[in-house]
Parts: sequence; structure tokens; C-alpha cells
Amino acid sequence: MFELLSDLLSYPFIIRALCVGTLVALCAALLGVSLVLKRYSMIGDGLSHVGFGTVAIAMALNLSPLMVSIPIVLVSAYLLLYLNRSGNIKGDALVAMVSASSLSLGVIIISMTAGMNTDVNSYLFGTILAISGNDLYLSVACTVVVLILYLVFYNKIFAITFDETFSRAIGTNTNYYNMLLSFLTAITIVVGMRMMGAMLISGLIVFPPVTSMRLFGSFKSVVICSAVLSFICFFLGIFLSFVFSTPAGASVIVVNLAAFFIFSCLRRILRRG
Repeated sequence: MFELLSDLLSYPFIIRALCVGTLVALCAALLGVSLVLKRYSMIGDGLSHVGFGTVAIAMALNLSPLMVSIPIVLVSAYLLLYLNRSGNIKGDALVAMVSASSLSLGVIIISMTAGMNTDVNSYLFGTILAISGNDLYLSVACTVVVLILYLVFYNKIFAITFDETFSRAIGTNTNYYNMLLSFLTAITIVVGMRMMGAMLISGLIVFPPVTSMRLFGSFKSVVICSAVLSFICFFLGIFLSFVFSTPAGASVIVVNLAAFFIFSCLRRILRRG
């Protein structure tokens, strides 16, 4: 066991993946609690598909994927919320349209330029080899900013999560904090997309909160459990990926799925007791 851990930590790309992945998993878990409770969890899936489209543009123009993706996905997050509030198309239907459109445009752009190769698969399904030294610093900086802003505005995020109407009535700018939540989610998705993949990154947002809610009822306890659970599941997923040579993103999600079933069984046992 210890020999495997020693071998795992001897590879520089594993260290980079663990540094970025741990921070991304933590950010996704914290933001995911509010997104799940507000029924905004599908926005993560929509933004991840937008991220794939922007990566396709970056590859076609031979530019840095992160530098191109972050501003475009941030704008997309704003437009999603704006259209959801003011347009005739709302909720899941709007996210589904944006997801399908972005993914389709990305596939077309790549097929007309670089071709559908293994590099494209790494963006769709993730790979721990994708994080370079330059990406590491930008990714860590972005995720640290997300964590700081979340902690600074924790009380406001808590307020708009549970009673947005009351928060608006007492003078809170709910639109501002909803937009902040979407922006933080967008940054987290863009940073984690290369490792987890556009098709799987939303799982980091949904699984830890939903799993934690099997056993815990208060917002604070769910947030803490989600953060701890997300870290453990990510590390175990990377470890299993290394041992069995399976895709990193898929391994992390499968471990999260196993945790969900374990927590569900524990909930039934506690209820019977």
C-alpha cells in the first residue's frame, strides 16, 4: 500500500493533478451545495459544454485553452442567468439548448481543423496528463480566488440559497450574488475540465452535496461533509486510476457513486435503528 503511494507521488504529473484536482474538487463541492439546493446544478453541465466549445476555438487558433475559456465561459454564465430570468425559455430547457449547441459547435470546429484525435478525447473525458507546469500556476490561482470569495461571501450565499425572496425584501442584491455564484462555478469548471473532462466535471458539483444530504440536514454540516468527501473521493479516484490504469475523471466519478450508495445504506440503517 505504502509502496504504491510512494510510486504514485513520484510522478510530477500526478503531483500537479493532485494539487489542481484537490482544489477543484473542494471548490466544486462547496459551490455544489448551493447549486443543488437552488436547483441550478444543471448549469454546471451547460457551462462545461460551453467550455469544450471554447477549447475547440483555442485549439483552432493555437492559443492557451485556459486563457480563452475563462472569459467566454464567464460571459456564458451571465447570459444563462440573464436569459433564465427574462426570457421565455427557462431552466433545464435553456441549459440543454446551450449544452447541445456548444458541444456541436466544438465538434465541428475541431473536425474542420485538428481532426477528432485523442487530444479531443482528453477534453471530453479528462486526463491527468493534461495539466502542464504553466497550467498549474493559473489553475491554482483561479481556485484559490474562488475559495476566498466563497468564504468572504458565505453568509450571503447561504441567504440566497435558502430564502432568496426574503433576502431581496431586506435589500440584498440577490441578482449580484446569484451572478457571483455562477461566475465562481464557471471558473471551477474551466479549471477542472481538462482533468475531469467536459462530460464528467459536473459530477464533481452534484455528487458530494447529494451524498452528504443522505446523512446531514443543516447547510453548514452538508458543506463541511461535501468538502471532506470530495477530497477523499478525488484522491481515491486518482489512486485507483494509477493502480488499474483507468481514466482519471471516470475513476473519480465512480468513487463518488460508490460513496453515494454507502451513505444511502447508512441512512437506511440509521433510520431503522
